[in-house]
Amino acid sequence: MSKVGSARIENLYRYPVKGLTPEPLESVVLTPLETLPFDRAYAIENGPGPFDPSCPKHLPKIHFLMLMRNEGLATLRSRFDDSTHTLVLSRDGSELARGDLRTDAGRTAIEDVISTTVISGLRGRPRVVSSPGHSFSDVASKCVHIINLASLRALGTMLGATLDPRRFRPNLVIDGLEPWREFELIGKKLRSSEATLEIFKRTERCAATNVNPDTAARDLKIPSFLSKALGHTDFGVYARVISGGPLAVGDMLTITD
Repeated sequence: MSKVGSARIENLYRYPVKGLTPEPLESVVLTPLETLPFDRAYAIENGPGPFDPSCPKHLPKIHFLMLMRNEGLATLRSRFDDSTHTLVLSRDGSELARGDLRTDAGRTAIEDVISTTVISGLRGRPRVVSSPGHSFSDVASKCVHIINLASLRALGTMLGATLDPRRFRPNLVIDGLEPWREFELIGKKLRSSEATLEIFKRTERCAATNVNPDTAARDLKIPSFLSKALGHTDFGVYARVISGGPLAVGDMLTITD
């Protein structure tokens, strides 16, 4: 095993409900071949859809409300409590709804707010869905999404804009690598003192990255810019958790073959 560099964890995020706001974390405990705890544990189906909680399968994101088409979601701020599965939705500091997502009444309270927030593209009443152990990630494999701050700064310079990493909905934001170095790490491992992740795939970007996470405005055209400037639409990488353990902001990750 040879070392080929290191990086520092600058931010940790999870997304308890697909399409809603990220929750910053100071630390997390990883489990092999799993996502971060409660990452995309819930989703909001766009009207009647094919998701079956009794037989959950990975489905294309088009079946769910998402920033790619439903940028109004970015006007909401969400907060999720692990112990009670209670989701709180607010806007501009005012609470709009709260509900235990395990109950019909709790889901209805959240769905009512979503149905008045998403003003276009609804194919029916929104439906909060979940199944124990299932993750509504954009990829079928349970994994962790990583972006490189140096690449973010480089892309921002190319665009003439300051980019918020939340546009790219990462789980880990790392720093200390050269710009775009993450694309060379497919098949390599990131090791903390206890946890190990293996990078396996580049992340293809969609129009969700065009949405400003603070204003909900579509103020950039990132995938089309990437395609024209770099010949692809990739930004970030996916990694599987190979061995579990705690991970925290500030931890160093050693890159190994």
